[in-house]
Amino acid sequence: MREIARLLKRSTSTVSREVTRHGGIPAYRAHDADQQAWNAALRPKKCLLAENRKLRNIVASKLVLDWSPEQISGWLKNRYSNNESMRVSHETIYRSLFIQARGVLKKELMDHLRSKRRMRRSRHASEHGHSRGQIVDAISIRERPAEAEDRAIPGHWEGDLLSGAKNSYIATLVERHSRFVMLVKVPSKETEAVVAALSEHVRKLPATLRRSLPGIAGWRWPSTRSSR
Repeated sequence: MREIARLLKRSTSTVSREVTRHGGIPAYRAHDADQQAWNAALRPKKCLLAENRKLRNIVASKLVLDWSPEQISGWLKNRYSNNESMRVSHETIYRSLFIQARGVLKKELMDHLRSKRRMRRSRHASEHGHSRGQIVDAISIRERPAEAEDRAIPGHWEGDLLSGAKNSYIATLVERHSRFVMLVKVPSKETEAVVAALSEHVRKLPATLRRSLPGIAGWRWPSTRSSR
């Protein structure tokens, strides 16, 4: 293990966990481990409640009784303290309700939630996080719909502006479901220049991809912010 870790320039514990995760020394096969790693990286991931019918039925029955996802998660942790397969976080329950593309919990169960809103914010969002921004009338990325955050539905694009040396800039567009990436060199970080460059680039895309893009001409690019 130490020799392998030295050759790969990794810690011994990292190599040990990798081998243990895939059957131990006698059963480890590099091809199988590699395939499992690729499968684990696929998005969207299959929901825990979709794979465990018993757990899904228990969660649904508690929601009908107007239990909150937090209460359900806590009750499961106490009730099945020795069975990790029968536990689920409250965030997973919320996401299974708000992302209907998963087809796990019926949409009608949302009516039993104490909050009647139809959009789920990230657990990292806060009510006071909207006054820090430098962009006037900006909409926080934390308020994007749950299906966009989960990458469950095609057609949601994410843009950013990369700033390099000597006033060089690259605009990026990423389709969150397929992870298709567009990189466009732009002459400056000004909104008009970025929008014009992206509009010209989008015209070269296949019609199926163009239809999934928002109206670029209506974008307001944040010229006061860039990423490195």
